[in-house]
Amino acid sequence: HQLNTITVTARRKSMFVNTSSAFRTATITSKELMKAACCNLSESFETNPSVDVSYSDAVTGSKQIQLLGLSGNYTQLTVENLPGPRGIATPLGLNSIAGPWIESIQLSKGTGSVVNGFESIAGQINVELKKPENTDRLYANGYVNSMGRSDLNLNLSQQIGSKWSTGLLLHDNFLYSKPDFNKDGFRDLPTGNLFSAINRWKYDDSKGWMVQFGIKVLADDRTGGEIAYNKEDKFSTDHYGMGIKTNRYEGFAKVGYVFPEKKYKSIGLQLSAFDHKQDAYFGLTPYDAEQTNFYSNLIFQSIIGNTSHKYRTGLSFSADRYHELYQTQVFKRNEVVPGAFFEYTYTMNEKFNVVGGIRADHNNLYGWFATPRLNLRYEPVAGTTIRASGGRGQRTANIFSENMGGLVSARTI
Repeated sequence: HQLNTITVTARRKSMFVNTSSAFRTATITSKELMKAACCNLSESFETNPSVDVSYSDAVTGSKQIQLLGLSGNYTQLTVENLPGPRGIATPLGLNSIAGPWIESIQLSKGTGSVVNGFESIAGQINVELKKPENTDRLYANGYVNSMGRSDLNLNLSQQIGSKWSTGLLLHDNFLYSKPDFNKDGFRDLPTGNLFSAINRWKYDDSKGWMVQFGIKVLADDRTGGEIAYNKEDKFSTDHYGMGIKTNRYEGFAKVGYVFPEKKYKSIGLQLSAFDHKQDAYFGLTPYDAEQTNFYSNLIFQSIIGNTSHKYRTGLSFSADRYHELYQTQVFKRNEVVPGAFFEYTYTMNEKFNVVGGIRADHNNLYGWFATPRLNLRYEPVAGTTIRASGGRGQRTANIFSENMGGLVSARTI
């Protein structure tokens, strides 16, 4: 007898937790993002009970996330394990990543891995963008709502030969209708235009070498305040208004090699740099800021004896240059932080594993500091997982950008 063709299909949940990892990492897939008409990263968490997203103030339209009861300043935000919107970009950074670009989001609570740095305190959010080698060749998306907000998205990808692939991601968001539903004379949301784009390339020779690189561009121009306010009224007392103009240019690269005969051994180099410039004013108060960043991370991974004992070690380097102008006062800061890290993973069996890591960094402003972290996982009964994590995190506060809502009021700072 000859049987007919049998097709076996499987479906993964739209959001799931990796039960075999010592880190409690919840993965939000693109299927989960489709449940809400999300247009950027901040709106991608509307259906997720683990993350609270709220407006810090209605004038600027900036949103902040809360994880474990702490504000988003204490959550490390990365894009494909490279630094995401941070520093000056923190208040409006969630709005700059378009929803149709996102392939998945990894959400980790508590102290994460020391490999990704020392800034994770409440948790880490890592965003994976759509890859050119396995995404749609053409994807167009449009969105319009009752407030007059419109979004246009275009994703393009192309395979070039057997080793190269490239992708182009475009996003344009605009709102000009000046909504005022409560009739108080002020716009409910800032109006203006946001345009962002990513062009990325990938090389894979299927023999161990893999290279990725690309550029990102962001241009955002927003105006808020009274309905009657126009840009010609800037720094006048006729009408209250505010404006935020942002230009950001970013480049990134990843180079990795997996030893063909020893798949457990690999070495990788991560590089990124950006220039973020913001010109803003709130009524009669100007606030201009610029941040330049360079980041590099060298990671080596292997085993000790057998695959039950794994380790990752490497060197990192981060440099930030800040230049802020608040009214007539200038605030400058240069931070240079080289560091080294070591992380050990022990897997006894399918029920128990532990990840311990430590890193040492030197900040040119604050000196040496150590970051120890420990994550445990135990599964006494199938389907029941007990995790524990502990560790330390450290970050430098950016007073003005993290409290931009306070600049809207008439408070004396």
